[in-house]
Amino acid sequence: MSRAAIETTAEKPVALRIETILLGLALVGLLAAPFFIYPIFLMKMMCFALFACAFNLLLGYTGLLSFGHAAFFGGAAYFTAHAVKVWGLPPEIGILVGVLGAAVLGLVIGFLAIRRQGIYFAMITLALSQMFFFFCVQAPFTGGEDGIQGVPRGTLLGGLIDLHNEHNMYYFVLVVFLLGVVAIWRIVNSPYGMILRSIRENENRAISLGYSVQNYKLGAFVMSAALAGLAGGLKALVFQFATLTDVTWQMSGEVILMTLLGGIGTLIGPIVGAGIVVTLQNALATSEFPVTIATGLIFMICVLIFRRGIVGEIYAYIDRRKSAGN
Repeated sequence: MSRAAIETTAEKPVALRIETILLGLALVGLLAAPFFIYPIFLMKMMCFALFACAFNLLLGYTGLLSFGHAAFFGGAAYFTAHAVKVWGLPPEIGILVGVLGAAVLGLVIGFLAIRRQGIYFAMITLALSQMFFFFCVQAPFTGGEDGIQGVPRGTLLGGLIDLHNEHNMYYFVLVVFLLGVVAIWRIVNSPYGMILRSIRENENRAISLGYSVQNYKLGAFVMSAALAGLAGGLKALVFQFATLTDVTWQMSGEVILMTLLGGIGTLIGPIVGAGIVVTLQNALATSEFPVTIATGLIFMICVLIFRRGIVGEIYAYIDRRKSAGN
């Protein structure tokens, strides 16, 4: 085994151990958080954190920058809201409908977009996402500019758990959020995830090794879309409505900001980035100072000082200390 391979093998457990410790501490905090912090705020944070993690699966681990992820997030919100309110399905089935709808959208958009690379790929995803936005404006089931309002949260497991109770809803969102993060962790640390990383680092070499790069990229795109849909379906139940705001290009830009702010290619980076952005939005909601300017300034500072994102810079600092110690 080469020296570089040995160093890479040694560094991986360190980063994994750090992420495990931080996630463990975060879990303990989240279990007690609704008794001290407004539950709706926490649920919104978890929905966007899951959305950012889903986006990071595509950008951070596959190297594909999508400007159209709002289509999956907002589309699933519409599908879930319609299934629960109009069809009368229970919330867990409604969320599955949203995830399935987002996965189908991801399959269609991904099939068309992965034929190109770089900025061309990004522009195709943006164009197709905007097409879906205008579809949502005119489609009868979306309610147009009014959206779908008054979505009932319903009950879980045939009426055993009433989700109209804020704490019940909070822990349901927490469980789904954790399942989503674990699913992403499993994908990233599987042989499939290793191939995605090799495609990100050197696509031509992955092709020369015999891998069907297009199929792997399409699979990553669909999984990212489905997980983004899981976040969107959750958000529709938490706030009990689905609107055009969730399918606009600004929402795609927002999740990019969250991911870059926290650190791409890390498991907890997007969670940290989403927490910062959502906290800023909540804190400045009643202020005259524009939220977009505040987040833009923070993004500029991170680009200039924290090139790898907040969590990425922390990992880099730990690696430098470790190298200096050796």
